Amino acid sequence: MANLVAIQMTSGPDVGANLAYVEQQLRSLPPERPCLVVLPECFACFGASDTHIYDLAERKNAGPIQAKLAQLAKQFEVWLVAGSFPLLCSTPEKYTASCLIFDDHGRLVDEYQKIHLFDAQVADSTGSYRESDRTQKGQRLVVVDSPFGTLGVAICYDIRFAGMFAAMSEIAPLSVLAIPAAFTLATGKAHWYPLLTARAIENQCFLVAANQTGTHANQRQTFGHSCIISPWGETLAELPHHTGSIVAHLEPDDLHDIRTKMPIRQHNQFRSYLG
Repeated sequence: MANLVAIQMTSGPDVGANLAYVEQQLRSLPPERPCLVVLPECFACFGASDTHIYDLAERKNAGPIQAKLAQLAKQFEVWLVAGSFPLLCSTPEKYTASCLIFDDHGRLVDEYQKIHLFDAQVADSTGSYRESDRTQKGQRLVVVDSPFGTLGVAICYDIRFAGMFAAMSEIAPLSVLAIPAAFTLATGKAHWYPLLTARAIENQCFLVAANQTGTHANQRQTFGHSCIISPWGETLAELPHHTGSIVAHLEPDDLHDIRTKMPIRQHNQFRSYLG
């Protein structure tokens, strides 16, 4: 039996404090392995200026944040889906919102760069969001083999684009979908549950969504309600507003049973997402 874990945070601008909180949560995990841990979007730094975030950006495979993540994954013997944090890219003055996947030996398995950037107007205290001003969008879907089956990764705003996940399932049927997020309070109240549940049901996979929560240093408010959802759309675990962790068990037989009784993949008449 494998454990699925989402860590919910109210990340601030202090990278050291945020990483210390992640380590604290890892120390409290159940002992069963294998274990998949998903961190929120912007887990290492949130609520700081764009300039400050750019100054924290690291080159891939180099830098203290990546070194700490690799060390934690190895120390606690977990697969770690490291939310998102800035990595330097070829575009001057920009960075990627990168989610790095580490295995339980601390090895970097893959990198997902956020494809859909949140440029939107929201009826909250922030009002206007323009991720594309400083973030270089990604171009590649990420689906990896893991002890939990086929693992797909997407970030926050991506969840609104069903075709993305259909394309991921064309690469390989997803067993688990990891969604790091910093969903706003306003959009979360409206759309968090239906979007997550729909992605789990239509892909017949487990879904682990780790969100930011509360009011951050820049007064941005995030929704919380990190959750783990079954392939049938049932909420297996949820953390409403406070910080902490949730755990659920992955049952491979559930995947097989649901897909056998309702073979959506074989029935799909529009399997042309990858051209």
